[in-house]
Amino acid sequence: MTSRRYEQRLRAETAEETRRRILDAVYERLRAAPTERLSLDQVAQSARVARSTIYLIFGSRGGVFAAVASDLLDRGGFDRVVKAVSHPDPRETIRLGLLASCEVFAKSRDIYRVLLSSAMLDPDATAGATQRSEKERAAGMKALATRLGEQGQLRADVSIDEAAHVLWLMTGFDAFDSLYTGRGLPVEEVARLLTATAERTLCRPRRGSGRTAGGRA
Repeated sequence: MTSRRYEQRLRAETAEETRRRILDAVYERLRAAPTERLSLDQVAQSARVARSTIYLIFGSRGGVFAAVASDLLDRGGFDRVVKAVSHPDPRETIRLGLLASCEVFAKSRDIYRVLLSSAMLDPDATAGATQRSEKERAAGMKALATRLGEQGQLRADVSIDEAAHVLWLMTGFDAFDSLYTGRGLPVEEVARLLTATAERTLCRPRRGSGRTAGGRA
């Protein structure tokens, strides 16, 4: 390895370490003061960087929250949700996707609660990052509902638009947290209940079986 490549690698590693410290400092502040607007000055102090460094790396306050949203998904294993979408059976997409998304939520439950609460009470607090994420999820649920309809798996009295609304409800953080925190259920049971509710509400019974994906008649 040449000296120049070695120096470039060191700079890249240093930049990534700095980025990681800043994101960890954001998580620290959100947990320490969940009802307060995030102070980038305090984040910079905790991360041992200048405030200007935060803007240099992330570009803006919105860039910080966009990076947080992306980091939460990466750390939680969102790639499993993406993989579930590619399953040819949309009902398996519901089952696999809900289990994976519940596990993502559970790994950073406190952070998700702060971000979503902040987005509702003060939309500018997260600089639109949460709103963009929810918009993308809504589009994904519409696509999933369309697949269910095209494959003839929706009940006769359920439209694609209605199915999209129900799927959006079942896959949201609030539905997860009502059972996970509110009822104290383990992640796997939360996912099973949400899956069973979605399938019983939306889908025709599977041929030759009186059972749903939730495993009960």
